[in-house]
Amino acid sequence: MLKAVIFDMDGVLVDSMPYHADAWITVFDNEGIKIKREDIYEIEGSNHVGIIRLIFGKSGRIPAPEDFYRLTEKKKEVFKKINKVTVFNGIYDCIDPLRHKCVLGVVSGSNKAIVRELIEKFFPHTFSVIVTGNDVLEGKPSPEPYLKAVEMLKIQKDECIVIENAPLGVESAKRAGLFCIAIPTYVEPEKLKNADLVLPDHVRLKEYLSLRI
Repeated sequence: MLKAVIFDMDGVLVDSMPYHADAWITVFDNEGIKIKREDIYEIEGSNHVGIIRLIFGKSGRIPAPEDFYRLTEKKKEVFKKINKVTVFNGIYDCIDPLRHKCVLGVVSGSNKAIVRELIEKFFPHTFSVIVTGNDVLEGKPSPEPYLKAVEMLKIQKDECIVIENAPLGVESAKRAGLFCIAIPTYVEPEKLKNADLVLPDHVRLKEYLSLRI
């Protein structure tokens, strides 16, 4: 029986990744590292520590310990200046029936302050559990974020469905032993092939979930 649905935030609930990516592009450019939006989309779901480590690594560099806090703060500043985030079409139609029949959670690799701000703005009083990149030692693709959410929701793994949109998020959910549905909002569908099910959009997601609640 389905008792809980856990959503990724960026790319599933809100159309925010272009702004996250552009903020990272600015930050890394100041460090002499050139990247494209696609470079961030590929590693979406990783927390800020993971993103900094991965992007530095691709450039053959190792970030200094102080770089993690410094660059994260810069990224937050840039994101707030350029942020014009909106919700995806159909997401409210998808969530509204769910919230009365099961518990809902969010697992995001983004900074806690940003996650809380967006959730409070667009989805107040909707999610029982929110796990952010600040709440775990290891971000996606580690199973830790989703395992933490399951523990906080007090459910069994087979009573839960995860909604993701990124390869690292799908890997995280599957390593946690959870059923995962993916929506290809920023990457090609074949890059999400490890999900249990890939649906084209939020309308199809609503149709699928309506048959199971």
